[in-house]
Amino acid sequence: MGLFDELSQYLEQQLDAFLKQHPHLELQALDEQLQEQSVKTEQLIHASKVKEQQLQQEVLALAAEIKRWHQRIAKAERAGRIDLLKPAREREAALLRQGNQVWGRLAGVKQHLEQAQSLLQQTQARRREVQRKMDEIPHSATTTGWEQSAAYGASPEPLDPVEARFRKWELEQELEQLKRDRA
Repeated sequence: MGLFDELSQYLEQQLDAFLKQHPHLELQALDEQLQEQSVKTEQLIHASKVKEQQLQQEVLALAAEIKRWHQRIAKAERAGRIDLLKPAREREAALLRQGNQVWGRLAGVKQHLEQAQSLLQQTQARRREVQRKMDEIPHSATTTGWEQSAAYGASPEPLDPVEARFRKWELEQELEQLKRDRA
């Protein structure tokens, strides 16, 4: 494990310990992540609905075109125009294949839309749960914040500037010593 990995792991442990001491901040961060996920999912739902409408319009246009060529085939049969019959049937078959492909894409978009809507519901339910837990935390826990705990293991009372500077310096020394020990 390299120095950077060890330092990263050390800082993650410090952050985890800090968040355990301040559960409201951890819940607040989770709430923000869930809010961001909700926004992204809503954007995905909107884009999927737009795509669904486009594909529905394409299916309708293809259906109208297939109907037109079907009528032309019947007209050519009645008139005995064999020279037009084969190309008209080929055109109708090509349009049917294209219609099937578009229909398949439409089905995929609808399935994707349903999954996105389900994800949004789950995210919103999880967010309500997190907000409920935030409301359950005693009010005094919500007033302690980053500014009151400048370093890991800090006491709940506010630090004076000199104390904060010394703690920062001591932490820097510890990190330097850790780097020298690993080198």
